[in-house]
Amino acid sequence: MIVIVVLLSISLLVAGGFLAAFIWSAKTGQFDDDFSPAHKILFEPPSTANPTKPS
Repeated sequence: MIVIVVLLSISLLVAGGFLAAFIWSAKTGQFDDDFSPAHKILFEPPSTANPTKPS
């Protein structure tokens, strides 16, 4: 019986840690813009700094 209490308390502690990490990341803006960073590279102008590329 004591094993169930110990495992339950450890699991609640871990779950609370994950909940605290999620709330912290949501408050600091980690999930504000998840669309444009993945697509930003598709719309950037080509770099002209590569002199070895033939014209």
